Amino acid sequence: MSGFAAYSPTPRRPRPHQYDAAQLRRDTWNDLQYHTNWLREIAQQGGAFEEPRAAVAEELETLRHLEVFWAYPGPEALGQLNRLFDRNQYEALAQQVKDITRMLISDAYRTIGLRGEESSQDSRRAAHGQNQRDHRHPHHTDSGMDRNADQRPYFEVLFVDDIDEEEHEQLREALLDLRRDEDEFIYDVVFARSFEDAAIAILFNHTIQSCVFRYNLRFRTQNEHSIFQRYLDMMRSEKPARVYGMERTLELGRISKILRPELDLFVVTDSAVEDVAGRLGHTFRRVFYRLDNYLELHLSILKGIRSRYETPFFDALRKYAQRPTGVFHALPIARGKSITNSHWAKDMGKFYGPNIFLAETSATSGGLDSLLQPHGAIKRAQDLAARAFGAQRTYFATNGTSTANKIVVQALVRPGDIVLVAHDCHKSHHYAMVLAGSYPVYLDAYPLTEYTMYGAVPLREIKHQLLELKRAGKLDRVRMLLLTNCTFDGITYHPEKIMREVLAIKPDMIFLWDEAWFGFAAFNPTLRMRTGMYAAKKLREDFKSESYRAKYRAWRESFDKLDPEDDATWLDQTLMPDPDRARVRVYATQSTHKTLTALRQGSMMHVHDQDFEQHARDAFNEAFMTHTSTSPNYQIIASLDVGRRQVELEGYEMVQKSISLAMTMRERIYSHPTIKACFSVLRPADLIPEEYRPSGLEFYYDPDQGWARMEEAWRNDEFALDPTRVTVHVGRTGIDGDTLRHLLMDQHDIQINKTSRNSVLFLTNIGMSRGDVAHLIEVLGRIGQEIEDRLASSSDIDRRLYDRKVTSLTQELPPLPNFSFFHPAFKPAPETGTAEGDIRRAFFMSYDVNLLEHFKLGAEIDAVLSSGRELVSAAFITPYPPGFPVLVPGQVITRDILDYLLAVDVKEIHGYKPEYGLRVFTEEAIDQAQTTLIEQPVPHLTETGE
Repeated sequence: MSGFAAYSPTPRRPRPHQYDAAQLRRDTWNDLQYHTNWLREIAQQGGAFEEPRAAVAEELETLRHLEVFWAYPGPEALGQLNRLFDRNQYEALAQQVKDITRMLISDAYRTIGLRGEESSQDSRRAAHGQNQRDHRHPHHTDSGMDRNADQRPYFEVLFVDDIDEEEHEQLREALLDLRRDEDEFIYDVVFARSFEDAAIAILFNHTIQSCVFRYNLRFRTQNEHSIFQRYLDMMRSEKPARVYGMERTLELGRISKILRPELDLFVVTDSAVEDVAGRLGHTFRRVFYRLDNYLELHLSILKGIRSRYETPFFDALRKYAQRPTGVFHALPIARGKSITNSHWAKDMGKFYGPNIFLAETSATSGGLDSLLQPHGAIKRAQDLAARAFGAQRTYFATNGTSTANKIVVQALVRPGDIVLVAHDCHKSHHYAMVLAGSYPVYLDAYPLTEYTMYGAVPLREIKHQLLELKRAGKLDRVRMLLLTNCTFDGITYHPEKIMREVLAIKPDMIFLWDEAWFGFAAFNPTLRMRTGMYAAKKLREDFKSESYRAKYRAWRESFDKLDPEDDATWLDQTLMPDPDRARVRVYATQSTHKTLTALRQGSMMHVHDQDFEQHARDAFNEAFMTHTSTSPNYQIIASLDVGRRQVELEGYEMVQKSISLAMTMRERIYSHPTIKACFSVLRPADLIPEEYRPSGLEFYYDPDQGWARMEEAWRNDEFALDPTRVTVHVGRTGIDGDTLRHLLMDQHDIQINKTSRNSVLFLTNIGMSRGDVAHLIEVLGRIGQEIEDRLASSSDIDRRLYDRKVTSLTQELPPLPNFSFFHPAFKPAPETGTAEGDIRRAFFMSYDVNLLEHFKLGAEIDAVLSSGRELVSAAFITPYPPGFPVLVPGQVITRDILDYLLAVDVKEIHGYKPEYGLRVFTEEAIDQAQTTLIEQPVPHLTETGE
């Protein structure tokens, strides 16, 4: 080797402690590839083997713990790598590691399918070193990977049984030999020997779609790697019962359905099948006796996948598009004929391609369906969506969640009903209450003045307002609690806790959770706990259980000894609702298109209302008719159908990856020296006051302490921070959030939406890749370097100017005003002192221009307020950011609100025209409104309309 210089590798950046096992697996294979290449180069060129050999040995040991939970490459292929390593066959080792790593990182092993050339017996021989295909997935062949690509979806089946390796292999071969070219899907088999191993596999291996549980299970795992502790803790938090035999198998099924409800579960027993079958409930799809017939199991596995893969409306639309239909009705663009026959519009056809026009139709027959009164493909698609999101029923909306919110509010709220709603909610809720004629009581969210944004509404504030209304004799008029979960900035409520305590005060309260930005949460076991549908189901189950009733009786006995007239009795302790009186009536609206796969404006409304059929169905259908177009976009409906299929089959995987990307982004920002000098990630401790975080969770990542565990906080804290939302403080750049947003888009092709005066919000979603995060980190580093270079060469004047901007963005921050109050002229019963207002009356009163006048922000409006006049807004005034109305019709304008509008320094304020000023009611209009205001009790209709 004297002709070569000793090989010296490029140093690798030290890796931080990994966030989860998936990241550890990916990083370990990458590191193994790096170090085996190093070994190969040393063998060729000379050098010291000790360092790379030690690294390879450590990485192979790590993978020994990880690969037992995956069918590809699996423990057998890993054993072959160890043999090559022990024999110092570095060339072959490096090549096989390279091939495996490439297949894993690119996910190619899931798309290169079985063509029949290689049997599972070949694969087993390969794993023992008898040929050179030992690293391949048993589905893969040597006859041209790309040329033989199989696009059938691939998944893995988990068998849980305490049997030896030889029995594992026999079972695996028996199932794989049943696969046929005509099968719609391809699968391989992975094994777990214990209850805990099964839980790890289900949470770690996202390709698992079906599980087969045997009856002879150990409980404890023998795999002691610390990375799995998080998964074990998630399993243990569900309090598995200490049972044995078949009872343990059934308990594993229960917990598996909590962790990943989409999985198909099967049980195999040696006991009499009839003794087991009656106890399976909805947990298991089928019970088998001793697996005497592998074909039945194979077909059952495929049937389960097919039931989730089905897309009724998308399939119907594709079939319709293939028909040579003559159109003697609306839509000249249908079939693309108005495009293809055009001399001036052909470029549209070239841009979109033919299929979108072939599928464009106004027909509701021919296998299609009507969104307004579905009974076929759309009805089936909505039913499948309800199953996926844990709802009793689901409705599709093709014009966004703004309309979905209006539908739900109009369906459930009647004129004169009182609605409790966060004052910083989306504008669609304000307009919905105008249309419904309800009286809003605006709830104040806690302010985050340092970052010029609001948090969320504390439970204590909700209970306080309910008690005020109860004291005024208006509790029977309260109809709905409406909250945004999660907020745009990622503050997430605890719906179960809120609804539980509210129902203790108001047993028939209806809840609307605006989950426009939280649709993805249903597909992660930690995030799912804070969705409206999960909480509704949990409450229903609790209220039916004898254990809850016993707890309630004990609590009630203690509660009855307290003074019910003392607010502290209600505010200072956790309340429990009476299970015989409480009605679980929960609705959630989701912008599917925001966080999952759907075309723009594709949204869903989910319902879990035990009184829906008797008290809400007809009104809901009428509201749906009111706001839904008679010409809905079929492409949007089809995308909702496909998006539902996707989340039922890979939602867990994709959401987990998006969380991991967000965590990686946090780590990179914290660790990059140039970026962290100008930018900082806001932590849970920054966005959620300590009193609402009893878990004590302060950060998701800290450069000194590594990763924090968020599960306890998500289970118990009043508020939690959505991990996929990375809010970055930009004050030290001297660039405000809106300016930075335009800079990122115009110069670096990075799109963001939400900003505050001194922060920008980066969202990770299921469509993002590691490359997207890498590009963002590169751009932030470039911006930071430009700022550093500019400051290094700046003059004293330039430096003072920069310091002034930083001070403005970090210290001189505008106050965040709470909702002030409705003017008595727009309060239905001002003498009672409660906070509700008649927003509809003020809204339509503003249509009369003779009742209005305008005052410009600044000296003009200041002079009017200084004179002692009370100004009343005649419009919704919505600055962007923050993007919600700071004034609504009928609201009194205070000095704090004016100071805020002057200080926010934004270019876009909806409802405000600078050349005119703020639109307010004249003094004569207010006097007139007050003199004509005669309190007339609003008829409080019963559910039957009486």
